[in-house]
Amino acid sequence: MTTEVLPAVTELKPLPTEPRAGMLRALEQRAEIEAFAASVVDRGLRNVYLVGSGGGLLTHEGLQYLLERRSTRFSVFALSANEFIYRDPAALGESSLTVLASNTGTTPEVVEAARFARDKGSTTAAVVRHGATPVAEAADVAWSYEDENGVGDPKGVQLALLGLALLRASGDMDEAEHQSHVATLSALPTALLDAVRETEDHNAAIASELRDAPVIYVIGAGPNHGTAYCLSMCYLQEMQWMDAASFDSAEFLHGAMEVVTDDTAVIQFLGEEATRPIDERAKAFLERYSKRAFFVDSKDLTLPGVEPAMRSFASHFALDAVMSRLAEHFEAATGHDLKNRRYMFKVPY
Repeated sequence: MTTEVLPAVTELKPLPTEPRAGMLRALEQRAEIEAFAASVVDRGLRNVYLVGSGGGLLTHEGLQYLLERRSTRFSVFALSANEFIYRDPAALGESSLTVLASNTGTTPEVVEAARFARDKGSTTAAVVRHGATPVAEAADVAWSYEDENGVGDPKGVQLALLGLALLRASGDMDEAEHQSHVATLSALPTALLDAVRETEDHNAAIASELRDAPVIYVIGAGPNHGTAYCLSMCYLQEMQWMDAASFDSAEFLHGAMEVVTDDTAVIQFLGEEATRPIDERAKAFLERYSKRAFFVDSKDLTLPGVEPAMRSFASHFALDAVMSRLAEHFEAATGHDLKNRRYMFKVPY
């Protein structure tokens, strides 16, 4: 097989100067999302399945964390699309909500998962970039954000709005707390721009130091395990053809730590959620035993417009934005275009 490789990247992509249009569009969908959530709860919601493949599955990490922490009225499960289909959960049915995420809106497994869930009687909702796509068309409802680039992931905002609305409608979150969370989401388009600006030098240093690393381990706890997983698999492996592996920070200390030496390359994402003590323990280990460990900590970010009490809710969004910008720094440091693929979108598999 001949692999067509795109020309080498010679410079860093410029930072956007304005909030991402898709983030603003996602916020404008609040009323529609809340009405949908209320109708689902009114029909007797018993469980929620969060489904996707690759980056789509990882998009659910923030919502999964929120619902697992707060929901007492319905259960939450997160599954890769094909696992969802072949496991065929016994509880999936008319009292279920299946939420599907796909960036392209064309992922075959996610399309099939939407049809599978509907055939089982589940209500289905999708978040996608473009509405006129197979995933959107296979779901009962879909929310799109209709843009290509920018700071922040609109799907994360759409999913958060849905999760908050489900919690309010089911009685697990009062109105005042709901409003505080929504206000935080409204601050994100600007706050995330500041976050990537504030970490430009740090991201450049990480990419420069680790561009030739034989393997990079990426870790994080709570929802930021998804951030670590995304950098490792979606960006470093898929888009940079670099050897990398991701771990939950807790699990890292139950085996993977044995590979750590002075020269072991590690990137750790630390948020401000309830799971932060897990990260601090792993960080203490890495600071002692590795000289090539880098830490991306939301506590170092200003996050303007986010109230101190809401930083634990906002930090995952911020780390995701910084992580995506770090990938662009790797692109510039290695010269390897993020759009390069050997197999994906090119061959049957």
